[in-house]
Amino acid sequence: MLRELTIENVAVIERAKLRFGEGFHVLTGETGAGKSIVIDAINAVLGERTGRDVVRAGEDSARVSAFFDRLPPGAKELLRSFGLDEDDELLITRTISADGKSSCRLNGRTVTASMLRTLGHELVTICGQHDSQHLLQKERHLAYIDALADCEDWKQAYLEQYRALRDVKKQLRALQKNDADKQSRLDYLAFQIRELEQADVKIGERDALNARKKKLQNKEKRLQALQTLSAAIEGDGAGGLLERLYTLTNALTALSDDDDSFAPFSESAQSFRYELEECASLARQTLSEDEAGDDDLDAIEARLDRLYRLGQKYGRSEEEMLASLEKARADYDAIAFSEERIAELEQEEDRLSEEVLRLGCHLSDLRKQAAQRFERQVMEELAFLDMPQAVFRVEFCEQNAMENGLDDVEFCFSANPGQPPKPLCKIASGGELSRIMLAIRCVLSAHDGGDTMIFDEIDTGVSGRAASRIADRLRRVAQGRQVLCVTHLAQIAAAADCHLLVEKTAGEAAVYTRVTVLSGEARETELARIIGGDVVTDATRRSARDLIAHYAADDSFEDA
Repeated sequence: MLRELTIENVAVIERAKLRFGEGFHVLTGETGAGKSIVIDAINAVLGERTGRDVVRAGEDSARVSAFFDRLPPGAKELLRSFGLDEDDELLITRTISADGKSSCRLNGRTVTASMLRTLGHELVTICGQHDSQHLLQKERHLAYIDALADCEDWKQAYLEQYRALRDVKKQLRALQKNDADKQSRLDYLAFQIRELEQADVKIGERDALNARKKKLQNKEKRLQALQTLSAAIEGDGAGGLLERLYTLTNALTALSDDDDSFAPFSESAQSFRYELEECASLARQTLSEDEAGDDDLDAIEARLDRLYRLGQKYGRSEEEMLASLEKARADYDAIAFSEERIAELEQEEDRLSEEVLRLGCHLSDLRKQAAQRFERQVMEELAFLDMPQAVFRVEFCEQNAMENGLDDVEFCFSANPGQPPKPLCKIASGGELSRIMLAIRCVLSAHDGGDTMIFDEIDTGVSGRAASRIADRLRRVAQGRQVLCVTHLAQIAAAADCHLLVEKTAGEAAVYTRVTVLSGEARETELARIIGGDVVTDATRRSARDLIAHYAADDSFEDA
């Protein structure tokens, strides 16, 4: 339930803080005072699309925050899915900068506008003039019936089978090609398989080949270096380092026997001699291996070139080439054995078609049962809203299986006896649409996720007794929940539990809007203004007092 709304620098509103409780709240004020801006601010904080034009002139940004408590289960489930704490209280903040960018926060955590918009649908139901226009859109009518039918599980089961059937049909279409195409495809796949199998690609092969290539390219220089090293160490006779070092170590050993000061030099020379012997051994071994090596640089380069060309066709890495081979084999088998596969898919298509039809028919039955209840309850509401002769029908037309089922649904309406119901888009007036919208919302109110409903000038096009009936119905809908209504009708404003006045005043440099809670004489004055216009007379004041007294005394909400 919406408890507090703070608006800063939104259009003509510099700052306003509104507090709400349970029951029926109305917002009134002169045309252009900013009533719709309050609703726009609520839409913005609930994630609806908005732009830089909402920012008050001369300001860097606009900010709207809303505090909710008593969160409905659907909202808590969404908060869990967002990775947020599912407390029973929620603070939503949205900031819109002058450059059009916006940021959204839930209890201080940053979220996207789309996440906020999804959550907003669980928190608040907004019924405005555009909602009445939604009634004229046939494609939206089925959603109203489904809201009453409680058929979500069946819809999901149907949708899963429908999508499985659609996938099977897609596979069948791909396989059901003419023989020429089929043979051409088989020949091409066979060529790919043969080429890759003959290549015998090994993972890591190119890296190994490149290493061998580099080694071969430096072979002559390497051999020369090894021969030079070997000759320098071992030499011929006394010319080698080892022979000369042997003579040196013997002399140092003899000296160290008589003079200890030569002992460290003797040890160092001995150690160096051993290391030099190891180096000579390694040089001989490496030289022997290199001279005996049978690697062919041309063959290595030819193999690398082949792998490169294969990589251009089937994937740059060896893993990708092998994956292409496996796919070609699978595709070849699928086509080569397509007749058997087609037979299997046709059987699966028949099975799924029967299941889709079964689930679709059951879903249709649930919808038709709900539609009968819906028709009866909407007509009861319309009768109360001063349209006793109205006829409301939900027309079903069978359609081929679609994602939403087997039903094509359209609302039909007749305001006068003797006239057959016709589609809403062809006959309903603005005032009738407003009342039909209210009637539908009253019927669906128990199925709405949130405890807060907002009616934005839903009384458009009505007056007199119909206005009084709308006021009574809004009071009834507000029982145990929260209803906010923007209105221009005194009958509806007088029925409210809380009356908020939206006023626009002109300062020296700017225009300001403020929101005030009315009571007592101030409320009488505002109601008198709505009744009589700019001039408030004793007669209009008496009418205002009578209206307030009427609703204050009427706590039964009984249908008249």
